Amino acid sequence: MHQFHFFPSRQMALYVGKMFLIRTFAILIALVLVLQTLDLLGESGKILAVPTNSDADVWRYVGLRLPQIVARFLPFSVLLGTILTLITLNQNSEVVAMKASGMSAHQVLAPLFVAALLVAGISFVFNERIVARASATLAGWQKIEYAEVPRETGVRTNIWAREGNDLINAGEVRGVGRSVTLTNVAIYQRTGGGLTGIIRSPRAVVAGDGWQLADATRFVVRSGEVVPLGTITAGRGVRPDQFTLTNIDGDALPFWSLRAVIADLKAAGRPTAALEGVLWHKISGPLSAVLMPLLGAVAAFGLARSGKLFVRAIIGMALGFTYFVADNFALAMGDLGAYTPFLAAWGPFLLFMLIGEMILVRTEE
Repeated sequence: MHQFHFFPSRQMALYVGKMFLIRTFAILIALVLVLQTLDLLGESGKILAVPTNSDADVWRYVGLRLPQIVARFLPFSVLLGTILTLITLNQNSEVVAMKASGMSAHQVLAPLFVAALLVAGISFVFNERIVARASATLAGWQKIEYAEVPRETGVRTNIWAREGNDLINAGEVRGVGRSVTLTNVAIYQRTGGGLTGIIRSPRAVVAGDGWQLADATRFVVRSGEVVPLGTITAGRGVRPDQFTLTNIDGDALPFWSLRAVIADLKAAGRPTAALEGVLWHKISGPLSAVLMPLLGAVAAFGLARSGKLFVRAIIGMALGFTYFVADNFALAMGDLGAYTPFLAAWGPFLLFMLIGEMILVRTEE
């Protein structure tokens, strides 16, 4: 009768699930404390090297870095928590008792799957609400080498675009769409790889398929003269999104915000494959927690025949860590365009799910 129920015993499911969650989060806390301490030893000197910084800025760094470490090592903690839970159940002969009562391998693991799904949900919400914001803030702080961060105004600074051989630099970019305004504009005109002139203007706005530059001047490299041009139109073919949709960090954006940015990039005809891989990995990444009980299950079954508990635990850890290596490799291939976004985000997950199921079935046989 037990074979027809996902949870043959509510009491047993709560017992195993509670054991798994306690061990998972205990391991996570231990890992985070050690890794945050090691990370802080390397970064505290850089933070305090800035004259205006103090101990408060060190603690600010900890507050921004801690969510990243938690998000990165939560799946590792789930893997180790799974293996430790199954080892404990084996040492107490509880797996043998479950099997003797008629429970299948999947029924023994069912509480772990449900608890891991809960962890995956918590991980997704944590990434969306906390990690993305912390990553964006920390990345901006590190770009200016832990100096004082200017107040966020929505203004982008020092943005570059290209028109054929010419390079366009805008000191500041304000607005979105066709209401974009550029200030402190410089157009570096090049011929045959050499600089021939520099057009400068204090302000530029969208005009037709180009940009209207007010009070423009041109520096002629050959003669060294500065020629006043007045109001001119330049940069034909340069779109406003080339100044506003630059340097998108997918990890620093929540799922729905990143999805909207990808839609804007697609509408502008920009490549989005790498960002789409990051987008879908925001789902497959947290869901990897559900995969860990399957990969760590080798530590639970077949022990009565071999008795090599330690070896099976090592095999379970090796499977889990191999998955993380394959997952990072697939994301890297997605960034390079070698993998499609779906394959980069979901390929390792589906592959190791099949491997885990195969090992579990063969172990049971």
